[in-house]
Amino acid sequence: MKSTFDLMRVWAALTGLVLTACYFGALAFGVAMSETLPMLIGAIGGFELALYAQDLWLKRSRQHG
Repeated sequence: MKSTFDLMRVWAALTGLVLTACYFGALAFGVAMSETLPMLIGAIGGFELALYAQDLWLKRSRQHG
């Protein structure tokens, strides 16, 4: 069974993908959008990247210690 934290990561990834699709869709159709949207996408992407790096670090420490 997945933990609550793992499920939060899944929802964050899905939200980031949906927001990114909306952003590029708005760019393609020339729709004016808020300047907050790219910052929100970057924040979610940074969250996922930090957690991915943490997972790699923890895997490496388990193998070498």
